[in-house]
This record gives sequence, structure tokens and C-alpha cells, in this order.
Amino acid sequence: MNDAAWRRSNYSNQEGGDCVEVADGFPGAVPVRDSKVPHGPALCFEATAWAAFIGGLKG
Repeated sequence: MNDAAWRRSNYSNQEGGDCVEVADGFPGAVPVRDSKVPHGPALCFEATAWAAFIGGLKG
């Protein structure tokens, strides 16, 4: 995942707040990491589980 293109939410501020980042380009999976610890561990969720989680947040 060292070469992954990480992105953070548009709702995140630039002041180093508590943010998560996700990486695209992993079919069927969504890697997630803490933006404050970019070289730390990443969690990997099934894409369907991540979509359900995001759907719940939006609802």
C-alpha cells in the first residue's frame, strides 16, 4: 500500500484534525488509515461493507 493514492474527505479541514483517508484502486476492498499516522497501519474493508457504512452515515 506504499504506492496507494490516499484521499481524505472533503469535509476534513487542513488543520490536522481527526481524519481518515481511503485509497482507491483495490477491487472489492477499501483500505482506510488515520491521516495523522500515514505510515501506520491501514484497515481493509470489503467494498460492500464500506458502502453500507458510508450509506449509514449519509442517512
